[in-house]
Amino acid sequence: MKFVKEFKEFISKGNVVDMAVGVVVGGAFGKIVTSLVSDLIMPLVGLLTGGGSLKDMFVVLGDKTGFDPATMTTPALATEAGFATFNYGNFIQTILDFVLIALSIFVVIKVMAVMKTKLSKEKEEEEPAPATTKKCPFCCSEIDIAAVKCPNCTSDIPEEAAE
Repeated sequence: MKFVKEFKEFISKGNVVDMAVGVVVGGAFGKIVTSLVSDLIMPLVGLLTGGGSLKDMFVVLGDKTGFDPATMTTPALATEAGFATFNYGNFIQTILDFVLIALSIFVVIKVMAVMKTKLSKEKEEEEPAPATTKKCPFCCSEIDIAAVKCPNCTSDIPEEAAE
């Protein structure tokens, strides 16, 4: 029974819930970036590289006897046929994915920082204006902040009270 109670307390903590939301949103964001890379950017890169996918770029290592480039168009087909392959296209694709994900995260963080700055400026604008009055230390009546003599009790206001 104590275990269940402790578990409920752990789950109900705000940082656990925030972390769970972050993981879910991060997963969805990852899918968006993956789609951006594979569906929008990589076809453009494919046009620049001759129409093929970067993942399909490879070099056969070692003995090339029996290797037919017309039938073995992907590293998987060449490997299946028993050839060792140097899959540089897949490596380039992975680096490009990383750079685009890092760039996307940077842009999101940058936008959030700009929004936070705007919100803090709005809060600064909402702060009350500086005080224009003070209390007389002798009679406790409100007087002008620049007054050196209380108009109500005619006492001289000490400089400490003026500050």
